[in-house]
Amino acid sequence: MNRVVVKPGILRWARERAGRSAESLARKFPKIGQWERGEAHPTMKQLETFAKATFVPVGYLFLREPPVEAVPIPDLRTIGNEQIGHPSPDLLDAIYLCQRRQAWYRDWARSVGIDPRAFVGSARLDSSVEEAAATMRHSLGFDLDARRDCPTWTEALRLFIAQADEMGVLVMVSGVVGSNNHRKLDPEEFRGFALADDLAPLVFINGADTKAAQMFTLAHELAHLWLGESALTDVAPASAPTQRIESWCNRVAAELLVPLAVLREELQRADALTEVPRLASRFKVSTLVILRRLLDARRLSREAFEGAYGAELLSLRARPKTSGGDFYLTQAARLSRRFGRALVGSTLEGQTLYRDAFRMLGIARVATFRELGASLGYPF
Repeated sequence: MNRVVVKPGILRWARERAGRSAESLARKFPKIGQWERGEAHPTMKQLETFAKATFVPVGYLFLREPPVEAVPIPDLRTIGNEQIGHPSPDLLDAIYLCQRRQAWYRDWARSVGIDPRAFVGSARLDSSVEEAAATMRHSLGFDLDARRDCPTWTEALRLFIAQADEMGVLVMVSGVVGSNNHRKLDPEEFRGFALADDLAPLVFINGADTKAAQMFTLAHELAHLWLGESALTDVAPASAPTQRIESWCNRVAAELLVPLAVLREELQRADALTEVPRLASRFKVSTLVILRRLLDARRLSREAFEGAYGAELLSLRARPKTSGGDFYLTQAARLSRRFGRALVGSTLEGQTLYRDAFRMLGIARVATFRELGASLGYPF
């Protein structure tokens, strides 16, 4: 049986890159310790299986040295004002997949004569936060009157996503890489990213994050699109980023969701914390966003804010998460309805190969494709 000589350091790099220990892989690869010490070598089939298990292109395993992998878009994530390094393979693959989908949609949009989206790049960092937020709110239609008809803020989040989709934004919400439920995304690593493009603006929201955080992430990433800037971010309502662009986007997101002037008019009691549930219902946003705005309105001290925010976050995370649900509705959210409809339609018209469509959709069966298409409004 032919063995493949691979540098032990490359195998160790691939394992560590995937966040796996040698012990966790030993059942599938009993000789992994010997491979990493250069005492034995895998077969080609074993190497291919190892590449799949560690989410690394098999060609990388034949390199002399581990490649330097960098996030392919501006990385604005920080911990203690220091930039985060070593992106996980799950994060990288999520970005690469979205870039492939965006490239396809851009070509499709150009072929059918869709006009560039004027809002992309229409704002500047020196634009007034209040004016930028008001413009975005008006353009999207996400004003307080529109939210009033939503019974809950989770319904308001669905409305927000639908309005962004209507404007031409590909909004993808997923907690996994593609359709692989075994590759869960870590909200501690990132919360979302924006891929700016005037024909195919895209926002990705880490669906593994709390629902309470997702609305703020969407508003923040949309602010990046208004600036015409792609970015990978990890901001939350409590964040106080030092980078100018992240600070601007955070302030615009907060103002878009809860206009400070309206909030001040709504405040009725001396104890602002007692008003949080009512204000969350009034503005149809999470309590986390309301707490952030009470800090901005100087109705909470930093110490009181941090205490209340931490307690509320723990409470939200402790709530049981819903599971199951309609597979096709979940897929539509992961893909963005706009992207899904365009791809299904192009495939049915013979403009896109089923093979390519299946790869971008993350499915393998024609029956699944038909059901997904039907859920997106295509009759079969």
